[in-house]
Amino acid sequence: MSNSFVKAPARASAKVFFVLGDRIERRARLQGAWLNIFDITVPPGSRTPLHRHASPEVFRIIEGRLTIRRATENGLEEFEATAGNIVRIAANRAHAYSNPGPQTAVFSAIVDRDMAEFLEAAGSQEPPKATPSAETMERMKAAANAHGITILAA
Repeated sequence: MSNSFVKAPARASAKVFFVLGDRIERRARLQGAWLNIFDITVPPGSRTPLHRHASPEVFRIIEGRLTIRRATENGLEEFEATAGNIVRIAANRAHAYSNPGPQTAVFSAIVDRDMAEFLEAAGSQEPPKATPSAETMERMKAAANAHGITILAA
């Protein structure tokens, strides 16, 4: 077996937390490197605010549909991504996603160490019971500021 093989932790032992209503599950982390993979479960109605950061991201939609907004040279574009689609977010480009549909969406996100640390700092162990509270939003904004993420619109 190649030494490049990475065995993902069993679902029962994977680190799980919640950010703004989304369930985040760490699937792989290469220590000392930029590669981190998270599976993100996005319930209907959940969304991220428009934001940007220095690191690129890659999303692979596993199930459901997401509306993706991202900045391009021609302005902000919006499109639907469905199972099997791969979405690239360039470094320092404004972007956001939402699940406006009636069914849960799931995607894998490949992110760098800084973004992984932000997700873990902004996360909570318990899923929210309603719209994120002011306290939750403040914790998320503080974590974003500490990790070089600029929130452009809430």
